[in-house]
Amino acid sequence: MLSEQSVPVVRATLPAIGANIGEIAERFYTRLFADRPELLRDLFNRGNQASGEQQKALAGSIAAFAAALIEHPDTRPDVMLSRIANKHASLGITADQYKLVHRHLFAAIGEVLGDAVTPEVAAAWDEVYWLMANALIAIEARLYQAAGTAEGDVWRTMEIAGRQEETADAVSLELRTTDGSPTGSFRPGQYVSVQVELPDGARQIRQYSLSRTSTGTLWRITVKRVRDGAGPEGEVSSWLHENARVGDTINVSRPFGDLVLPEGDGPLLLASAGIGVTPMLSMLHHLADEAADRPLTVIHADRAPFDHPHRDEQRRLVETIPGARMHLWYEEGLEHAPEASHGRADATGLELPEDVTAYLCGPLPFMRAVRGDLIRQGVPAQAIHYEVFGPDLWLGGE
Repeated sequence: MLSEQSVPVVRATLPAIGANIGEIAERFYTRLFADRPELLRDLFNRGNQASGEQQKALAGSIAAFAAALIEHPDTRPDVMLSRIANKHASLGITADQYKLVHRHLFAAIGEVLGDAVTPEVAAAWDEVYWLMANALIAIEARLYQAAGTAEGDVWRTMEIAGRQEETADAVSLELRTTDGSPTGSFRPGQYVSVQVELPDGARQIRQYSLSRTSTGTLWRITVKRVRDGAGPEGEVSSWLHENARVGDTINVSRPFGDLVLPEGDGPLLLASAGIGVTPMLSMLHHLADEAADRPLTVIHADRAPFDHPHRDEQRRLVETIPGARMHLWYEEGLEHAPEASHGRADATGLELPEDVTAYLCGPLPFMRAVRGDLIRQGVPAQAIHYEVFGPDLWLGGE
């Protein structure tokens, strides 16, 4: 928790920091990439930098953490920290990089706020930063230990063993080790980072959920091609769609991610939209393999049946799980899916057990809408978990 002398300083300056945190984040990244241009080329998502989403996510996380220290001094926002730490671990972030971030972040704060950053203010916010950074470093150390790897050493070369076109914009790639050794286990719902070298020499990284439980020798990811983004968005997905072929090799991280299927026999709700179906598929495969007998409600929404990745596979899995129910919504093409409802997902009419645990994955508007529906039905907020593909722009608004 914050020291006694820092609490009133952070409380008094949080509105000013919060009002300017977007500009601070933008200047931070400008300084960071001027000092270390290879980070933009080989680590940070150039698409998210161009769109400003990464800056918003950084701003939201810092503001949310500082607010939590003030409003709930006896607890730590572990859900937020775990989400960030898992993403960092999947990128191979190391503890020493937090010192580099600190230097440029506090220089950016000084540039934006000027004389308002007194030594007292700087000391208080320095404490906020290191409370958050040290918490993340500790969580990431445990994640590396659990993965059986040294800090930051998460990458290995894997071979593409299979390729399957799922929809016009989604392709599945089966991955195996190059030496025939086991791929390793993962928890249903986790993801891996994939690094590819682009034509300009940049080595860009994106995360993709493991969309099927491990066979021992094969992992599977499903990649949706991003066609309508601004600037360099869709670089890695486009490269994989156009170039990834059976026999090729790519760099893949160890599995990480904290949106994972819980143990036990409690009732579940798995809600997805679009390519958000992929972590839910891994969970469904696990439940089917285990012959699980627990109440299960599955929701999926998509533009049309032919845009629904793994549609037939998802339906077959639900049919094999006793007591599972599936609800579909499509905005068009219902003549090809008479069992579906028209429009966007609406969870208000679903009959759910009182102790249901919900897992959401899909575009932010979808998850916000479903979460709101569930809360109105009495599902506690702490029982609703989510996964965001890309920068977590929900962090500051939870």
